[in-house]
Amino acid sequence: MATITAKDVAALRAKTGIGMMECKKALVEADGDMDAAIKLLREKGELKAESKMATRIAADGLVDILTVGDKTAIVEVNTETDFVAKNETFKAFVKNLLKVIIDTNPADVEALNACDYEGVTVEAKLKELIFQIGEKITVRRFAIVEGTTSTYIHGMGSIGVIVKFDTDCADKDGFAEFAKNIALQVGAYPTPYLDRDSVPASVIENEKNIIKAQLANDPKMANKPEKVLDGIVMGKVGKFYENNCLVDMEYVKAEDHETVAKYVANTAKALGGSIKIASFVRFEKGEGIEKRQDDLAAEVAKLTGQAQ
Repeated sequence: MATITAKDVAALRAKTGIGMMECKKALVEADGDMDAAIKLLREKGELKAESKMATRIAADGLVDILTVGDKTAIVEVNTETDFVAKNETFKAFVKNLLKVIIDTNPADVEALNACDYEGVTVEAKLKELIFQIGEKITVRRFAIVEGTTSTYIHGMGSIGVIVKFDTDCADKDGFAEFAKNIALQVGAYPTPYLDRDSVPASVIENEKNIIKAQLANDPKMANKPEKVLDGIVMGKVGKFYENNCLVDMEYVKAEDHETVAKYVANTAKALGGSIKIASFVRFEKGEGIEKRQDDLAAEVAKLTGQAQ
């Protein structure tokens, strides 16, 4: 049997990032063969990763963004705790994953998982990371935007934003600040639609039906003429647009209640060109993921043998 030295263990840890005890066990099992030990760690990592993937909830994590040339990518990678989200190894994985996304332009997460990541697939690298860090980690979603963009990351990766512009003013003084302000607006005030044309007709029809039902149940509206009621409905639909469409919203830094659309128009005029917000992407960490709810009293009762 080969003699396993502290130097050997340290060398394996440097190559894999796995804990010292796990590295020592792998070297002993591999009879000192470094490559065989790495293979064993990867195999164990897959088993551990599969176990965690089946039973844990990953609703924390990190949203990050990378721009290379005229291509910008955003990705959300989830972890179980914010502690792991702050881990330098994890953050480096996310940043390198963005490079893979930009280089390979995958169609979806499944395709991304099959892409090369430093000699192994993204999926295999993810399993290694789960084994190394000890938490469930999942690549949830990503998007790629090409063209003139502005980006914003809030709260150490809790929210990420990409805004795309159709413009001939990108190289003019003042455009970068304007574009950043729009990205900040999107980050601060989540909205599902860019403009009125982006809202499906079915959504507006449903909104009208809700408003009409509210009016029908309001005694004060009982004797109002149909024309008046229709005006009230359209007014409330207008308010819906203001609350749900980016360009119809009030610009957050405005002093005279101007809308985002007005801010865009005024900036384009000042810069002597044309500017249009073409699209935006907004990822919020853990958005829509059901968080685990721990019952502390039940846990204490279980540990003290008092559970029913």
